Amino acid sequence: MSEKKYFKQTKPFRVPTTDGKLIEEHFGNASTQTGAFSVAHMVAPPHWGEPHQTPEFDEITIVTRGKKLIEIDGEEVEVKAGESILIKAGARIRYANPYDHETEYWSICIPAFDIDSVHREDS
Repeated sequence: MSEKKYFKQTKPFRVPTTDGKLIEEHFGNASTQTGAFSVAHMVAPPHWGEPHQTPEFDEITIVTRGKKLIEIDGEEVEVKAGESILIKAGARIRYANPYDHETEYWSICIPAFDIDSVHREDS
């Protein structure tokens, strides 16, 4: 019998956070030991933000609810529900939800998100 050509994710890895943000990795280093890419579902609470970072991976963000403010090399870009953005590796970025409502989005990183290659700055 041959190996299945698919993997159905029924229990994404819930990344422990201390800032109220929900992160569920469906595919990637933490959930499936997949290094080529990662896919994560996220919900950022109102008035959430994280420090600047300069990742070594490309990141696609697809906003499904609310809106997200992203600082990219000093330029502020707002991404609303139904919109998406591709940020190339090496850009200095900062993700935030400075608004009064939650922001729900999906993130795809190529190669997969890795804490050692995100290069977060001290807050």
